[in-house]
Amino acid sequence: MGGLQLTDTVKHLLIINIVVFFLVQGYLRIPLAVYYPGYAAFKPFQVVTHMFAHANTSHLFFNMFSLFIFGPMVEHRLGTKHFFKLYFIAGFGALALHLATKYIELNFLGAPPELMQIPMLGASGALMGVVAAFATLFPNMRVQLLIPPIPMKAKHMALLFIGLDLWLGMGRYNTGVAHFAHVGGAIIGYLYVTFFSKGNYRIN
Repeated sequence: MGGLQLTDTVKHLLIINIVVFFLVQGYLRIPLAVYYPGYAAFKPFQVVTHMFAHANTSHLFFNMFSLFIFGPMVEHRLGTKHFFKLYFIAGFGALALHLATKYIELNFLGAPPELMQIPMLGASGALMGVVAAFATLFPNMRVQLLIPPIPMKAKHMALLFIGLDLWLGMGRYNTGVAHFAHVGGAIIGYLYVTFFSKGNYRIN
């Protein structure tokens, strides 16, 4: 896979995320993260800013690596306008499913109110949308994973990621990862390519 030049939207997103990470350090990142709407620290602007804040260098690296690897081919196939929409709608969809699961946990599963104090940050939800879009557009293309370092078809990679997130999320393991945000982003990525940008690409 690969071989395409870095596309405009991908390049700009890479720059913005990296610049924000190095400009906004430590506790200064916390206001950019998004809190549960019922918590006092929630601010409407966090719906957008959380997608450009990362917890640490490894969080930033893996997200930006995914954007660098999968983004250009998706943007090239869909076009800049559709890729831009895909990225942000997937990010918002990821947040929506994350907040919906928190609502269920707080109101029906007996989770403690302190759950509202845990913010979410990172571009992972939006990037799962890009990964799912890639797998939908290029289902049989072989990709090489970093972890585990094995090759597989793009469609199998996406299913593996989604399956792991569902397993870890439903098992309520304390991983510190917003697994249902990943699932929400992936759902939006698949739906966007399948329905909303229909006719603007050919599936390989």
